Amino acid sequence: MHKRILDHLNSAILLFDQDLNLAYINTSGEVLLADSANQLLGHNAQELFKISDPALLANLKLSLTMSEPLLDRALTLNRIGQTVTITFSATPIFTDDGRAEILVELLPVDNHLRISKEEQLLSQQNTAKLLVRGLAHEIKNPLGGLRGAAQLLDLELIDPDLKEYTGIIIAESDRLQGLMDKMLGPNKLPNKKMLNIHEVLERVRQLVEAEASGNLLILCDYDPSIPDLKADKDQLIQAVLNIVRNAVQAVDGSGVIRVKTRIKRNVTIGRKCHKLSVKIDISDNGPGIDAEMMNQIFYPMITGRPEGTGLGLSIAHSLINQHGGLIECESEPGNTTFSILLPIESGND
Repeated sequence: MHKRILDHLNSAILLFDQDLNLAYINTSGEVLLADSANQLLGHNAQELFKISDPALLANLKLSLTMSEPLLDRALTLNRIGQTVTITFSATPIFTDDGRAEILVELLPVDNHLRISKEEQLLSQQNTAKLLVRGLAHEIKNPLGGLRGAAQLLDLELIDPDLKEYTGIIIAESDRLQGLMDKMLGPNKLPNKKMLNIHEVLERVRQLVEAEASGNLLILCDYDPSIPDLKADKDQLIQAVLNIVRNAVQAVDGSGVIRVKTRIKRNVTIGRKCHKLSVKIDISDNGPGIDAEMMNQIFYPMITGRPEGTGLGLSIAHSLINQHGGLIECESEPGNTTFSILLPIESGND
């Protein structure tokens, strides 16, 4: 009964003896340490945590020495190819014959942190979107009247020089009208049909290569086993194209852009867990995104380029959201990656 309970906990439970050798590990612990109990039991804590945060081993020793419980947060646990952020809890216990043991609970918090960050981002974006929509509508109303008045005035004028001025007013009104339409974002629901995500990516690659100079290199690393998903092909092309064009601008048209697809399992988007999702990574080797802008890059009218409108990423985010998906970004000098997550199963309908 106790073993069944421990094996069904989400927390990793480890028991170390007084010499800090592993005496027990539950199923979640095996998953966290990426190895089976048969391989892990008997190993010393120093060996298990040798490439992880030094505080892990230090906390174990301190709890054992002081015979007091100890809690620590935001520690990093390194395992094969991955770093996991965990909450650490150690509790000394004593056997019937007085020997000390340490019961350790490791709770991964990466997913919780990502979900919390995502919810905060979505909330901020929705607020910004409402403000922008209200502002755009307020501008469009007098803009229509301004354009109409300029057209009527143009009909009354005979002097070509004066007509040139009304032409400028009409042209600028049309330009502002187009900008307002972009700020309002997608105005129709996606027309979803079954498609292969690589059709979308190849179409974007062809468009970007046709636009770019010969110094741009686009490298593709596709997983051919990814099943079809239900989506609006045109909207996905627009979303991916906006991100890839941003990458082209980041490398100033003469760098390397990598597009990679992989299957992700048990991905939580919002508050919903999807058993199967596709992850599209779009990376560039440009200078990276300024740290001060990282939390604002998906807001409308936010851009790091003087000639930019700041609408590309905002529109891409809205389109991916309409498909129940998510866009994430990580950036450092020489490597910026935008990751698109799209659910594949029925939750994508």
